[in-house]
Amino acid sequence: MSTVEILTDTPENAPDSGLLAPDEPRPHELFNGAGQAPLLLICDHATPFIPRALEGLGLDEAALTRHIAWDIGIAEVTRQLARRLDAPAVLSHFSRLIVDPNRQLDNPTLMPEISDGTVVPGNRDLDAARRQARIDTFFRPYHEAIGAQIDAMQAAGKTPALVSMHSFTPIMHGLQRPWEIGILWNRDPRLPRPLLERLRGEGLAVGDNEPYSGADGHGFTQHTHGDRRGLANVLIEIRQDLIDTQQGATQWSGRLAAALDAVLGDPALYRVEHY
Repeated sequence: MSTVEILTDTPENAPDSGLLAPDEPRPHELFNGAGQAPLLLICDHATPFIPRALEGLGLDEAALTRHIAWDIGIAEVTRQLARRLDAPAVLSHFSRLIVDPNRQLDNPTLMPEISDGTVVPGNRDLDAARRQARIDTFFRPYHEAIGAQIDAMQAAGKTPALVSMHSFTPIMHGLQRPWEIGILWNRDPRLPRPLLERLRGEGLAVGDNEPYSGADGHGFTQHTHGDRRGLANVLIEIRQDLIDTQQGATQWSGRLAAALDAVLGDPALYRVEHY
């Protein structure tokens, strides 16, 4: 049976930053931790949650429901996919506007002052101490949780494949995006190439490193936990208007589960390989 673990910080283990109250959730969620598949799902932008101490970063509720705060629909797809494939999943539990866990620490969009035309007042004029507090409270614990889950799976004799789950807006900068789903990857072809072929064979509009590229070094999660560790990996982007309802999320989790199930039988996926 699937399980959800959302742990709450206590005075003993909470970062000493004042950003998370004792009754607020930790910055990561382990879903279906007992899953037996040699597969780890990762969801960087699962929620728009902002702790009380940050006062909504000065944004109104309407802004915080937009894609600038999270990847709409993808958390539900990730959880359903974890159930269908019997795989564990690590999901973030903080808004990407606080600190984006899929950015290098020197990336200017790590704590954006403007996101898709919206000014983020709470991110303006941040000094080094306040930036570091966000990194220590949210960014590092989330990535440590991913690393710990990989370590635990390897200690149990599994070398997992990694699937990083994201969603993208139908329109960006006034341009309509034609893809229904994007497959992002860098050098390791083991998982993305057969997945691309499978999805295109179903007649879907599939982007190969579109609408973003996994080869440009822009992302952090896929490169750090996949490429650097030599694990087969892929980043999946689903268009948000396709998964912003329960029905859509269920439809796409089923479609992806079938596609992944068809390609995950390859034993080459479960070896450490550095490309």
